[in-house]
Amino acid sequence: MPPHRAWILCTLLFCATALSFLDRQVLSVLAPELTREFGMSNTAYSRVVFAFVLSYTAMFALGGRLMDALGTRLGLALSVGLWSLASAAHALARGPWSLGLARFFLGVGEGPCFPAATKGAVEWMPPHQRALAVGFANGGSAFGAVLAPPLTVWWTGMIGWRGAFLATALLGAIWVIAWQLSFRGLQRATPAPPAKRDAGFRSLLVRAEVRRFMAARFFFDPVFYFYMFWIPQYLSRERGLSLAEIGNLTWIPFLALGVTNIAAGRVSDLLVKRGYAPRRARLSLMLAAALLTPASWLASTAGTAGAAIALMSVLMFAHGIWIANYITLIGDTVDPAEVGTAVGLTGTCGGIAGMLSNLVVGPVVDQAGFAPVFLVSALLYPSAWLILAAGRRAAAPAAAKGTT
Repeated sequence: MPPHRAWILCTLLFCATALSFLDRQVLSVLAPELTREFGMSNTAYSRVVFAFVLSYTAMFALGGRLMDALGTRLGLALSVGLWSLASAAHALARGPWSLGLARFFLGVGEGPCFPAATKGAVEWMPPHQRALAVGFANGGSAFGAVLAPPLTVWWTGMIGWRGAFLATALLGAIWVIAWQLSFRGLQRATPAPPAKRDAGFRSLLVRAEVRRFMAARFFFDPVFYFYMFWIPQYLSRERGLSLAEIGNLTWIPFLALGVTNIAAGRVSDLLVKRGYAPRRARLSLMLAAALLTPASWLASTAGTAGAAIALMSVLMFAHGIWIANYITLIGDTVDPAEVGTAVGLTGTCGGIAGMLSNLVVGPVVDQAGFAPVFLVSALLYPSAWLILAAGRRAAAPAAAKGTT
């Protein structure tokens, strides 16, 4: 494939991951308004969030295999098309049940997005540019989250909250058209090498190091799910901010995430070039990130909303360092043919934790406010780091040995 066409496709992958986070964040920005209009408690809202996380979690594990079966071109077009229809369905909601149903199908569509983005970047880019391409393709997510608050507020002011959901659906339709047109005149992309026969769930689950990755993600993913779905509600309920004020502030933590998500992997690679073993480099940066995350608890005690946002940005800054090195550490540990399956397993494990935590967050907030949630979130990354650091280093796969 010509390099310029490959980068065009990777740019569209970037746009797809940006759209996925934009579409899911619209609800969280509008949560204060929708809970008032539909008379929903925080417990009822937590069940709407649960519907998305349930389907997204299931499709995260299945998405990679689905993309392998259909191919990235068709598979991702169907994925974006489905979640765009689900976004439009939010505009028809009349209460928590119909809103939750639309949310469920949004998760079904979005689940395969990140496996597809990774698969496409690997297939279309030469080996010496694949890490950059994969990081770029998946990095759109944070920037979609940055755009979501101001765009949602603007759309709501112009065409109402139902129109905001329709606007995201229209963007998805435009993306699908651009995606199909971008393949015109191209021969079928060279597929990735087939995975080994034993590169499946069972062969991974018997390994202690993989189980540690899963356990660690079970601990830290609920914090990110909390930030994704509950921060606007927190700013409205406990800080008294209007929808416009929420839109002006909530993009800032996600900008911090986007910057560090791209930069942290580069820093880690530089440490390896200077003689650090890959595992030591990744874990050292993850420890530094974990030590920053208690800022999440301080956010709940901050004197002003601006100070709280600044401290939340520290948490998201730390998460960007953490997740870039966590995913890379998985790649250092398992065989290259198993990376997708291993990441999928950890994502599903984190999604299960996200489902359970969201069902707890709603009642806790209704009874005691947000302070206990912020307090617990301050402890989870250090706990996850201890889980990862406790194990002995596994034998490095062939691809990773060349980097030591």
